[in-house]
Amino acid sequence: MATNDGVDRRLDRDWTTDTIPYPEPAIEIIDERFRKYFIGNTGLERIFTGCRWAEGPAWFGDGRYLLFSDIPNNRLLRWIEETGQVSEYRIPSNNANGNVRDNEGRLVTCEHLTRQLTRTEHDGTISVIASSHKNIRFNAPNDVAVHSDGAIWFTDPGYGILNDYEGDKAEPELPTAVYRIHPETDEVTVMTTQAVRPNGLCFSPDYSKLYIADSGSDNPKVIYIYDVDSNESSLSGARIFTETGMDSTDGIRCDTDGNLWASAQRGTNSIAIYASDSNLIGRIYLPEVPSNLTFGGMKRNRLFITASQSVYSIYTGAKGLALS
Repeated sequence: MATNDGVDRRLDRDWTTDTIPYPEPAIEIIDERFRKYFIGNTGLERIFTGCRWAEGPAWFGDGRYLLFSDIPNNRLLRWIEETGQVSEYRIPSNNANGNVRDNEGRLVTCEHLTRQLTRTEHDGTISVIASSHKNIRFNAPNDVAVHSDGAIWFTDPGYGILNDYEGDKAEPELPTAVYRIHPETDEVTVMTTQAVRPNGLCFSPDYSKLYIADSGSDNPKVIYIYDVDSNESSLSGARIFTETGMDSTDGIRCDTDGNLWASAQRGTNSIAIYASDSNLIGRIYLPEVPSNLTFGGMKRNRLFITASQSVYSIYTGAKGLALS
């Protein structure tokens, strides 16, 4: 894959034996604004492989570990930063997909098989947060984000019921939608049904904007942006943030500067980085199809990427939000 700077970014290296080249050839600077986030002597590392479809990375800074889902294998895995060891965190996981920590540091998980969201308390007990809207079951909650007010927002594109590979095949019972769970009453509210397949979602650093990736939109595919109203209970000003061409966007995250980092699937197979004005400023190319991403590490400047069968990481000049 030769890019406009003439560099071949196919990453056909032997990940078991090859040394990491500096500067990392997988990084493409498209706009000079991305240069501040590029560290010249850091490389793209594969820190784990052996999944069927890795998803839902969530960083636990107090334990210095990354949790992530292996959806078809029905398990949650934990990678420990200090040792690099990977172990099973939960099996079975009910075909868990997206994960995030809430404002109290508890794990919130989207489950395909049970078609619900769960919360894991600090003592390990698991409770159901929501499983239906107006007494009708969700299709298959996919990805999740937490607002600073404690409300849980999640997408339900229905992928988990399309076949028996990542859940149980079933007919959809609700339209695809983005939902909000009230932080005190657990009331579930439909926030938007605009996206064909609402997938990844995240908030801007000040929580005044919500980004939603539509992985079911026609070419060119799109990422939407909405204004989050002052009471955090409604959306307005729906508009296309950017068109992504043939790239289908799955997981997305904002950094503290307001840039959007998005997994670009099956077109470029990269992490696409957009400035807050929606201009594409950089890419990180991957040897596998990326699904999701999050920032972590001791300084929250280490980008973790779930991609097909593996998990990758790279240090950046950017920092992730506390809730991501």
